[in-house]
Amino acid sequence: MEKKNFKNEITNFSNDMRSNILEMSLSAGSSSSHFGGALSIVEILSTLYVSQLKYDPKNPLWEGRDRFILSKGHACLAYYSALCQIGYVKFNDLLTFEKDDSDFLGHPVKNEKLGIEFSNGSLGMGLSLGIGVAYALKKKQLDNFVYVLIGDGECNEGSVWEAAMSAPNLKLDNLYAIIDRNNFQQTGSNSEIMNLDDLKLKWSSFGWHTDEIDGHDIESLTNYFDKSRNIKKPKALIANTIKGKGFSFSENNNDWHHKILTKSTYENALKETKKIK
Repeated sequence: MEKKNFKNEITNFSNDMRSNILEMSLSAGSSSSHFGGALSIVEILSTLYVSQLKYDPKNPLWEGRDRFILSKGHACLAYYSALCQIGYVKFNDLLTFEKDDSDFLGHPVKNEKLGIEFSNGSLGMGLSLGIGVAYALKKKQLDNFVYVLIGDGECNEGSVWEAAMSAPNLKLDNLYAIIDRNNFQQTGSNSEIMNLDDLKLKWSSFGWHTDEIDGHDIESLTNYFDKSRNIKKPKALIANTIKGKGFSFSENNNDWHHKILTKSTYENALKETKKIK
C-alpha cells in the first residue's frame, strides 16, 4: 500500500497555526507574547500532529495516545494553536490568551482535557518528564511514543544533559528529543551567551541516535520520523530553524523573543499570511 503524502495537509495546518498565533498575540493586548520562539516550531508541531502522533480527536484522555511535551514552555502559542487545529481547543478560547481566568497562560499549565500533558515554564525539566513517561510506558508494555521539544538555549541547563545520559541507559527507544535550534535565546544569540558548537556530536556521544535537518522542511521532517521509528535507541533530532519564521519583521530578529504585537504590525503580518495562502 502506498504511504499517504501529508505535505499539503501539513502545509495548510502550518499556515493556519501562524494565523492563530497572530490572533492570540494581538488579543493579548498589552501583554507580551513569546512570538519568535513559537514561530520557529510551527512545522515541527504540524508534522507531529498531522502525520505522527497517535491521538483521539474526540478524547484527549485516550490511554493509547502518544505524548507530546513542550519543554520550551514559552513557545506555547504554537502548542495552543496546534491543539485548536485538532479540535481539543475552541478558537474563541485561544483569544483569552494571558487574560484573567484563562486556561491559556504564557506557559502551559497541565490540563489533560485540553491535551496539555504537563506544566512547563522552568526550562530544562521537559526531557526528564518525558523520560519518566517513556519509562512508565515501557513498564506497562505499551507501544506509545513520547516526543519532547527542547529549545537550543534551554540546552544551557545541566538538567538537560543529566536526562540525556539517562535515556540510553534505560533503553528508551520510544523517546524523541527534538531540539529547536533557532540560534537565539532571551537576551541574545547562543554563540554569544553559551556556544553549543556541534550539538549533533554532543547528543550522539551520550548514546542517542542523532540526526540534523531543516526544521521547516516538511518532507524532511516526515521522512525523518517515518524512518527513525524502529531504531532501537532514543532519538535526538537537531532541527535547524529560523526564529520568528513566517513574517519578514520577525525572522531572525530577537527583539521578537517576547514582545507586544501592535495592530499595525498585525495588519502587515496578515497581508503576508494571505500571500502564503
